[in-house]
Amino acid sequence: MNLLHISDTHGLHHRLGVLPSADVLVHSGDFTHSGTESEVLDFLNWFIELPYRETVFVVGNHDLCLWDAEAIEDLPENVHFLQDGSVTIDGIKFFGLGYNHPEELIPDDVDVLITHEPPSEILDFSSGVHWGNLTLRRRIEAVGPRYHLFGHAHEAYGILQKGCTTFSNASLLNDRHQLVNAPRLISL
Repeated sequence: MNLLHISDTHGLHHRLGVLPSADVLVHSGDFTHSGTESEVLDFLNWFIELPYRETVFVVGNHDLCLWDAEAIEDLPENVHFLQDGSVTIDGIKFFGLGYNHPEELIPDDVDVLITHEPPSEILDFSSGVHWGNLTLRRRIEAVGPRYHLFGHAHEAYGILQKGCTTFSNASLLNDRHQLVNAPRLISL
């Protein structure tokens, strides 16, 4: 299975052009700039029309109007809003943790963990600050998912293997909110 990982588009998703082919597209949050309902609807209309077999997304700190949402009505069956929930695709369990939700919700059997925040000290350094979450890092070390997909720290775009987990920060924007990074293809 091929996966395309993007994050931190902040309302600039229409500027991405044609995205690379993959089976699954994952957006790890901050798809809006101000978190308004109209921004979310614009993103969803774009996201739903993308030509991927399955699409998955979680909210970020900018996606305010969805922070407490448990579900989004009328999404197509192949579009998965993971707010403290999971979906299994081709035998691979994806789990999405809501922004600023307790890390204890992460199940022990997750293959691909999707959060907006990075774990502490792993692809989290941006604007002179480590934005990572230490409790999240400890939970990841305990669970050992195959992949952890996130964003949030714009200047920390990259991929890193540590232990049994591959970490991917796919922030497409820099700290000046310019599209500078490419979507990341990952082969599962």
